[in-house]
Parts: sequence; C-alpha cells; structure tokens
Amino acid sequence: MDDALVALESGVTYRRVGQVRRAPLTSLDTVGAALTLPGQGSARARRRLGLCDPRAGSPAETIARLRMTDAALHPESQVELFTPAGRRVVLDFLFRREGLAVEIEGYAYHGTREAHRRDISRFNQVLQCPEVRSLLRFTAQDVFHHPARMISEIRAALLASG
Repeated sequence: MDDALVALESGVTYRRVGQVRRAPLTSLDTVGAALTLPGQGSARARRRLGLCDPRAGSPAETIARLRMTDAALHPESQVELFTPAGRRVVLDFLFRREGLAVEIEGYAYHGTREAHRRDISRFNQVLQCPEVRSLLRFTAQDVFHHPARMISEIRAALLASG
C-alpha cells in the first residue's frame, strides 16, 4: 500500500525535473471516480486515498508522513512560513503547537556543494521563523531503513518541547 500511495502522489503532484515543472499526470478526483467502480479492494483503496497529499515533495516525504500517521503523529505538511525579513520557506512537516519542524533530505536533491550551501542558508532561515523553535532533519535512508528511530526522535523532541 505504501508503494501505491507513493505512485499516486507522484502522479497527482507537480514535479520539477531539472529546470522543467511537470504537470500532474492525473487528479485525485479521477482516481477517486475510478475507485467507485465495483471491485476487489476498492473500498480499502478509497480509504487509503484520503492519505494522499498532492503537495508531497518526494517518496521519502510520503513514507515519513505514513510512518508518522501510523505512530499517531499528525503534523501539518508542506507548511509555508515567512522569516521576519519576509523570506518564504516551505517545511516538509510542522508540529505547530510544539514548534517542531521536521525535514526529510534526499541525497540526489542535496548532493552538490551548491545544494549544500543553499541548504545551510535555508535551515538558518527556517530557524528564524517565529513558529519554529526546533528542527529535526532525517535522510531518506532514515525514513526507509530506520523509521522506528525517526519516530522515536520525533517523539522525544515533542516531549522536550512541552
């Protein structure tokens, strides 16, 4: 089911490929309509469709959100914030009440010196947002291979913020 949700989100999300912004291949409405047809598993698939977030930035973010949902953690996703200087930042996840931001980092996107420089600048900007009091960063490896550790660290940070 995780793979199906990753594929669905990929199909309903605007994606940047190089310098080109790719339009979605389908819509949630189209998929939802197809699931109204009688068939084995369609009711279960419709329930899972409610977990889809077309704003998800990557498969790792999708799986991280699903693992958090499985753990009864429900952050906001793809949250737009502004620094005091007016710079716009979009967080992967935010536990607003606790002020905890969670970012999922994939090497392919962040794997150059220039990308690393931008990341450092971006994270300094994130921590200037009044809504953010602490920040956790996880790699795609953490999400896919060590989700229990990721959840444990998020829970610990949430407890520490209270």
